[in-house]
Amino acid sequence: MAGSRLDLHAILIGILGTGGNAVSRVYFQPPSSIRMEYPCIIYKRSDRKDLFSNDRIYLDMKQYSITVVDKNPDSLIPDKVLDLPYCSFSTHFAVDGLNHDVYNLYY
Repeated sequence: MAGSRLDLHAILIGILGTGGNAVSRVYFQPPSSIRMEYPCIIYKRSDRKDLFSNDRIYLDMKQYSITVVDKNPDSLIPDKVLDLPYCSFSTHFAVDGLNHDVYNLYY
């Protein structure tokens, strides 16, 4: 599943939902000064996997760290993210009443 970051962004908007301001609640590498609305999805590039054949890259997949932030500890959004191909759960933590579910995704 190799695609552009903008393709991934559109997929994450779809996961968050079509209601209201879902588009504005998906953040790519947001600056610390931004005021976020919840629930939201935050993602950033974290690594890259290259597969070689005949001394050349024949497949490269970028790894993204995706964090779902939601006040609801039973939110269904994390399950939808985990349904993406090449996605795996990394960790969960709670800060200031917000639940953070972190995933690694090759895309």
